[in-house]
Amino acid sequence: MQVFLDTYATEGIRCAIAKEALHAFAPESIAQLIDQPGTLLLVAEVNNHLVGFAQLTLNTRHSMIEADDVAELQRLYIQERFTGQGIGQQLLDAAEQQAAAGGASLLWATVWVGNERALGFYPRRGYVELGSPTYTFQGESHENRLFGKSLGTVSKHG
Repeated sequence: MQVFLDTYATEGIRCAIAKEALHAFAPESIAQLIDQPGTLLLVAEVNNHLVGFAQLTLNTRHSMIEADDVAELQRLYIQERFTGQGIGQQLLDAAEQQAAAGGASLLWATVWVGNERALGFYPRRGYVELGSPTYTFQGESHENRLFGKSLGTVSKHG
């Protein structure tokens, strides 16, 4: 939740952001993710402490992507203190490998236009911009960028 708030509540925490964070990161919501078929949570630890995670969902289509065999990187969160150390790249590599092993030919992610770090991160790692979808939560609409990467060259053996 800390990374979510650091990213999306840059001007302070308003009601819509608080509700979204409390819902998305409630223990029961995380338990549902863990139990959801086709959803993988990949974690990064430093000295036995969780410092980041990636949430990957197989067989998740997007209306702006024609291919059927795609997977979504729903979250890639690294605690601020641990950014710039390659942890995000390691989690992304692992997510790409898991997606390819699960049969996906393309991994996609949406990025909020206000998240400058992520907007630079994905293109540096071979992702191309595929569109500008809108994400709506708590009655608010937010402009995003849709990025995708072909997984044809990703090793399926890790």
